[in-house]
Amino acid sequence: MNIKTKYFGGMSVDEKAVIRFDKGIPGFPEEKTFILIDFPENPLFQILQSTVTVHVAFIVASPYHFHQDYAFDLSEQTKAELVITKPEQVKILSILTLRNPFSNSTINLQAPLVINTDALKGQQIILSDGFSTRNPLQTEKARAE
Repeated sequence: MNIKTKYFGGMSVDEKAVIRFDKGIPGFPEEKTFILIDFPENPLFQILQSTVTVHVAFIVASPYHFHQDYAFDLSEQTKAELVITKPEQVKILSILTLRNPFSNSTINLQAPLVINTDALKGQQIILSDGFSTRNPLQTEKARAE
């Protein structure tokens, strides 16, 4: 399928890789279908791109790369809605806000994206465990200091 993307212009994507967010994403409830696009030359980052609206695209990454101690429990309701039956099906991503300089960039740990990689169903959940929407990125260099 052909889509227009915010960062890469027009491109062809595999229709079988489309992730369905039945509830949309907070702030974008009408956006239901997304594709993950690898970020060129940087395997840590991906783009979660709407397949419908070109300007709806989020830079995402695994929160565990930046915060190894990040942990939360998925509710039974979320597991049921995403048809999650085993941990291997789950991919957790967080939305990043990139700033210049990069050291001022942040990661949203309060509202992770939970994706069932088998069923290609996703949901952004809101945690109430004291996480912030603007956690500093903790890179290897920052952790060493």
